[in-house]
Parts: sequence; C-alpha cells; structure tokens
Amino acid sequence: MHVIGTAGHVDHGKSTLVHALTGIDPDRLKEEKARGMTIDLGFAWIDLPGDAAQSVGVVDVPGHIDFIKNMLAGVGGIDAAILVIAADEGVMPQTREHLAILDLLAVPTAVVALTKIDLIDDPDWLELVELDVADLLAHTHLAGAPIVPVSAVSGAGLDELKRMLSRTLADLPPRRNRGRPRLPVDRIFSLSGFGTVVTGTLLDGEFSVGEAVEILPSRRSARIRSLQTHRRQVEIGQPGSRLAINLTGVATDEIRRGDVVARPNQLTPTMLVDVRFRLLADASKPLKHNQTVDFFTGAAEIPAIVRLLGAETLAPGDEGWLQLRLSRPAVVVAGDRFILRQPSPSATLGGGVIVSPTPQRRWRRFDPAVLARLTTLANGQPDEILLHTLERQRLSTAKALLAATELDAATSAAALAELRSQQALIEVAAGEDTLLLSLNAWRALADGLTAHIAAFHTQFPLRQGLPRSEARSRAQALLPGVNLTVRQFNALLDVLEQHDLLRADDVSVRLPGFAPTPTPAQQQRIHRLLAAFASTPYTPPIQQDALQMLGGDTELLDYLIASGILMRLSGDVLLRTEDFATMVDGVVAHLSAHGSVTLAEVRDLFQTSRKYAQAVLEEMDARRITRREGDSRVLR
Repeated sequence: MHVIGTAGHVDHGKSTLVHALTGIDPDRLKEEKARGMTIDLGFAWIDLPGDAAQSVGVVDVPGHIDFIKNMLAGVGGIDAAILVIAADEGVMPQTREHLAILDLLAVPTAVVALTKIDLIDDPDWLELVELDVADLLAHTHLAGAPIVPVSAVSGAGLDELKRMLSRTLADLPPRRNRGRPRLPVDRIFSLSGFGTVVTGTLLDGEFSVGEAVEILPSRRSARIRSLQTHRRQVEIGQPGSRLAINLTGVATDEIRRGDVVARPNQLTPTMLVDVRFRLLADASKPLKHNQTVDFFTGAAEIPAIVRLLGAETLAPGDEGWLQLRLSRPAVVVAGDRFILRQPSPSATLGGGVIVSPTPQRRWRRFDPAVLARLTTLANGQPDEILLHTLERQRLSTAKALLAATELDAATSAAALAELRSQQALIEVAAGEDTLLLSLNAWRALADGLTAHIAAFHTQFPLRQGLPRSEARSRAQALLPGVNLTVRQFNALLDVLEQHDLLRADDVSVRLPGFAPTPTPAQQQRIHRLLAAFASTPYTPPIQQDALQMLGGDTELLDYLIASGILMRLSGDVLLRTEDFATMVDGVVAHLSAHGSVTLAEVRDLFQTSRKYAQAVLEEMDARRITRREGDSRVLR
C-alpha cells in the first residue's frame, strides 16, 4: 500500500485539489474553515486507475511558513508527493522550502500539479511556468518529475493527474515488511464508545487486531482493539498504509504527536543519534558545534544540540557527521530520514539519514576510529547487510551468513543479535546447526507450502495428506538456490508445526484440522463392504472383489487401508484390522500352549482357507512375532 502527500506554497490550492481528487475535504478544523487556510494535517484517500488499481492514502499539509512544523509531521512516511504550484503565481518561497524538504527526506518520487490553470488565458505564460518548475526540480533527486496542468474548479487535467500518480506509484517497490511494525503517531483523538484512537503511516511490519503494543518513548502498554484503513475495518494493517488504531489501556492525554506505537521490546528510545547531515546550499550561515536546532523525524519534533564530528563548522552545501543530543527520547531506526530546522528565526537548515540510532556514548569529536565506523555504517548498516545477504541466500547457517557478509566478527555478531532482538528472522534448529531464514523467505515457504497442501487436499480429499517426499520437493522449489537436505526439511516442518501451520507424521503432511472424509455415497459403499467383511471375518472378499463393491474406487480402498480400518496382506488378501488382531491373539495363544503351529492348524483354527492363513502367518513373521522353522512357526 502507498501514501502520497501534498507539498507547496500557501494558497496554491493543495486542499482544494485533494477535495477535487478524492471527494473528501481534508480541512477538518473550525479555524481552517473560518480562515480558508490549512493549519494542520488533513487526511483522505483515493482509488487510482490502471492495471494495478489501488486505494492510496493522502496526507494534506499546510503551506504557510508558520506551519512548516505541522507539514514535517505529515511527510515523513510518504511514498510520493504531489508538489502543488499555482499556475498564476509560479514558484514561491514555500515551494522551494517544501521541495528542499522532499529532497532531504528522499521522498522516492513526485508529480507536479500545476493548479489554477482556469485563471490563465496566455498559453505562453503556462509554458514559462512549466520551464521554471522543471529548472527548479533539476537540482534535486525529483528531477524530471512529470508536470500536469490541472484545475480543481473545472476538473481539467484531474483524470490525467490520477493516471500519472498511478503510473508513478506502480514503479515503486512494495514497502518492506521486516516484522518490526512501528507507527509514528501524527493524530490523537477519542471516539465515544471506543476510546483512544491514533493515526499514522505504518512502517516496517504488520499490526493485528488484539495485539499487545507499547507507546514509545513512555513505554505505556496498550492493546489494539480495532484497525481501520480508509475508514474500512481490517484485521491486519499492512506496511505503508494509513492506519487508525483504536487502543485500549491508554488515554489520549498519555500520547503525544511523534510518539511511536510498536510491539513490546522491539525498539529502544534514545537520547543520542549519529547522523549524516547535509546543510542546504542556500543556508544563511555555517552550522556550528553546540548549535541549538529542532530535530524532525517521523511525526516527532524534538529540540536538540548539534555535536559536529570531524569538523569545526559545516559550510552551506556541505555534508558531515553529527551526533545529536536530544532534549527528550526519540524512537528511530537506522536509515530513517530527518530534518533539522533553526528555531529562531524559523528556517530549514538541512537533513539527512540516521546512521546509528543508539550510539554507545558521546563520541570524541575528532576520533578517527569513530569517523571510520560511521563511514562503514553509512555505506550499509550491519544488520541491513546481514538481512540483505540472508534474503539472497534464503536459508543459511549463522556461520555461513557471517562469512558471506565480510564484516568483522564483533560487528557481525552484534548485527545478528540486533536482528534477533528485532525478530527480523526465523531460527530453525537442525541438529548441530541453526538455520536462519529471512521473514520474506519464511513467508514464501509457509504460504507456498500450505497452499500446495490445501490444493492437494482438494484434489485428493480421501488421502491422509501430501507425501513427505513431495512436500520436500515443493519446499525446495520455494527456496530456489538452496540444497535442502532431509534433516533441514524435517527441522523446517517442526517449526511450521510449532506455528500451527501444518501437521506432519512419518508419511505425510496435512493442514491442521484436516481429516479425510468420504462423501455420503462413498460412506454407503463402505458400510456395505464392511458388512460383508463382518459376515465372514476370516474369509472376507479379496482385493478385486472389495474394489468391485466400492464401485472401482481405488482412492476409497486406499483410504480404508490408510485409516487403519482394513489391512492389505500378501496375495491380495484384505482383513479388517480388528479381525487380524483376533487371529494374531489366537495364534499366539496356540503357540504358548503347544510350542509350534502349522499353516494347516491355523487354517482349521479359524475355519479359513490356506491362502488367508498363509497371509496372516507371513505378516506375523514380518512383524517378528513368529519365526518359521521348517513347516511350523514358533514364537520369537
């Protein structure tokens, strides 16, 4: 799922455009209605056209310079931006500032909506504005973004804008699911009869109804009562979706914008963060050590002190290492983007990426070892490197995984411990080795194997389950490039059973709750067959006759044998299991009394034929109950 956000100068028509596109007025406050100006974040959604039709969340942000902080709380988790520029005014100050913020946050893609074209009569003017916008974008990572002229009043261009948004989003990769869900809270309110509700964009994992969560950084415990996406109830919230969470166990006054909803014990609040920072080229002055700034990440705004590492100052346009000392705890992970702003006079300074979310301590400013470590982390977080390597390998031992990453032993061991604490991988005990799977590989294996077993049950409803050998072949296909040994497969089955995804025995694999069930017509044929067996228990119908009584249904006969109702002996002999047990008891009793027994004596003992007596004795020999000595049997 995806979320798009607006950006642009005040009065350029962002909210009006959102209303025209979605049918939802994002301005929800009385003051906004009275002033005709967006003050805080507004929310809507839109069903986009195309082959990959999708419902997309929309975050509408204020454009006025006084509300940049509110704008920053809304754009942190978006996948794409609609940069709104009024055709009659062109590029304005907050156009530039909002674009700089989108660039610093590395928002993946954007579409420019050139609004209010109904106010323009001169096509040359419109062309000049488009050229100006293209030139503005050229110096950012959004260079080449499509420009779509639109009018929210007449509706001109709206369909094209929707098509362009759909095409742009279709090119984006799906949001990653690391099994570590977190929702930066951008809105808190209470509903009568429901209690506390928080909203935000869900990152890094899924939330489920009934799940226990904690509110960070306060670590207040809560539980998810219900979930909504675009006002629709859902059981599971998907990564990248706009999500409303109804929480129990916590009051609205115990949560603030910028808090994070997460699973217990998966994330750690921090007062220090190590970052790579770029000061905007048009910044009015260099960044200094010990400078006071406002730190924005996710939906949070936190005052902070800059500690410059490796430099005395940072000149406009330059990049450098910072350690930020926060005034209160933040909840971040490596790779999160952030913005720094000057508190007074208010101005955006720059931004970058969080390299180390929980530094061990305050670093010495010019320590070469610290700078080298930060450079290594910036080139790829060790836990990310491990996870990417594991996703390529799909299945690995810890030793093989750490060797493949070429990280030093201490760093790789710490990264593996971090992945374990994040529950970002699955561990499977297989003899002396512990196998590791990424969550993506695990889901592919679990979903693919259970789907295959379900299809097998549908095709063969009377069989006990998918043969283990076939299940292993299917698992091998679901883990391409992996040479899956029998021991490894057995270990994977054990974990799948522990997760209640399937059941396995020595012969087959089945879904939980599955049991072979004959149809009423088949059950009638079974009843007739078993009645015939009961009438002559020691000379029942042979296999050919039994099949004829079952209407030639070999699956039904196999079901009776697999379920233990009938036994197949040598020479096409079939017996009810209970009748075979009676014959064994009789033979054993005779042997206990007389020491030996012949085939003829067994025949006479049960008034059966030589064929049945021989089949029973051979089965008793095979089970090591008896042993043949000449023409007689004795007990083993």
